[in-house]
Amino acid sequence: QVQLEESGGGLVQAGGSLRLSCAASGRTFSSYGVGWFRQAPGKEREFVATITWSGDSTYYEDSVKGRFTISRDNARNTVYLQMNSLKPEDTAVYYCAAVLWGVGLFEPNEYNYWGQGTQVTVSS
Repeated sequence: QVQLEESGGGLVQAGGSLRLSCAASGRTFSSYGVGWFRQAPGKEREFVATITWSGDSTYYEDSVKGRFTISRDNARNTVYLQMNSLKPEDTAVYYCAAVLWGVGLFEPNEYNYWGQGTQVTVSS
């Protein structure tokens, strides 16, 4: 069982940066692939980025490539999403999700555990 909690969201101007954190409970967190997803009002939840359980591979949605970076610190049971050059279209609730031994998974229904989400608002 894994419990996830996101933090780090907020209001930022276009071009600014935020770093989201996904803190996990459980001693086996290093065995879980972790993804970040986002959901804007009236839209479906969409994939943003994911990192494998080993941390040796990362994947990104095309619109965030070169701007967002996903990383993990298994000693701290935490996965991060560094978001730079933010745009108003990045505004959404951001969720982290985890699945055991996850590698390159892009669909929400492929993940078993979810956090409650953190709001990111980018003003123009």
